[in-house]
Amino acid sequence: MKIAVVGGGSTYSPELLHGLAERADPLGLDAVALYDTDADRLATVGGFGRRMVERTAPRVRVDTTSTLEAAVEGARFVVVQIRVGGQAARLEDERLGLDHGVIGQETTGVGGFAKALRTVPVLLDIARRTEAVAPRATLINFTNPVSIVTEALLNHSALQTIGLCNIPLSQRMEIAAHLGVSPDRVEIDSVGLNHLSFVRGVRVGGEEVLDRLLEDVAKLLDSGHRPANIPDLDFPPELLRALRMIPSDYLRYFYLHPDTIEEQRSAKQLRAQAVMEIERELLGYYADPKNDTRPKLLEERGGAFYSHAAVEIIRAIALDEPARLIVDAKNGDTLPSLPPNACVEVPCTVRASGATPLPQAPLPPEIRGLIQHVKAYEELTVRAALSGAWEDVYLAALNHPLTPSANVAKSVADRISARDRR
Repeated sequence: MKIAVVGGGSTYSPELLHGLAERADPLGLDAVALYDTDADRLATVGGFGRRMVERTAPRVRVDTTSTLEAAVEGARFVVVQIRVGGQAARLEDERLGLDHGVIGQETTGVGGFAKALRTVPVLLDIARRTEAVAPRATLINFTNPVSIVTEALLNHSALQTIGLCNIPLSQRMEIAAHLGVSPDRVEIDSVGLNHLSFVRGVRVGGEEVLDRLLEDVAKLLDSGHRPANIPDLDFPPELLRALRMIPSDYLRYFYLHPDTIEEQRSAKQLRAQAVMEIERELLGYYADPKNDTRPKLLEERGGAFYSHAAVEIIRAIALDEPARLIVDAKNGDTLPSLPPNACVEVPCTVRASGATPLPQAPLPPEIRGLIQHVKAYEELTVRAALSGAWEDVYLAALNHPLTPSANVAKSVADRISARDRR
């Protein structure tokens, strides 16, 4: 079996390669093809990846290629993890947010909006070219903002597509660590959109423990302490008690918007600047021919359990071994309060035929309004990315819940449109 990685020059790629190499035999993996538009990064990351895989799975060939078609031809899976414009564009997005007093994070607020507008057309072109040479491949999208990009692919490409995020798996791992049990015994029910999800069920060995877990965490927060194994669960305890759900940590941007803006303004550097420094060091490590093991620094890059999450999907589809996984898939009639063609993040049965959402209880009003609001913004963003029309860009910006006024929406639309013309 062959797997193609589009965006193979990403500093994430060794994490993915490590996971694939560890499970190469049961997957029947023979080759991984790395493709990237940045030839220098591709050579550096590809060389390190080849050395690393050779130690663990010498039967697996790691190739690099400068053409997309060569990478995806004959591939059973195409993993897409690109960043159009690189970290420099991410830094502009963060500054665009701060200039307007709103979040500019890479998936949320004006940052995610700007990233989606320049990414969706590129992803759809990749899908179109993949369809021509590998029409039966499954596309696994790890490119942010996952919800918007995957929705565009689900509705404008014939490829079987699944959106992947490491957060649901990370949540399960962290909850298991907090409870002191094996992750294999923990099952979570999560509902919503990517980076806008709510855990509304936690079972250990079949026993529902969410209420007990929430009260335990709320008491820790009451005392001024974060739960050590779930450090990002940093919400007001009364919020957790009232919701009786665990919000994704990205919901801080909505529930604690002024606080997060102030944190960004007072930080010594923006996240994009920090990542640039980490990537420089990682690429230096990868370039040293003596190195063939994953560096500890890779953990600071983000994406914990990324390879584990990807391999879970690949194994379920390649071996047709049905697995219950929380992924991004087309809604259908799963959540009637959202459009049928919407991309939602819910527990799914993943098998050779793809991802099928499992039945879900209706969205309660305490979370339904926000999810519907963000989904409407996501629909408008896909439309804007496809049309490129200023009016569509403006309407999408206007409809984001964190946009404070029509004047801010116009300024954002003008700035983004001017950047796109450069």
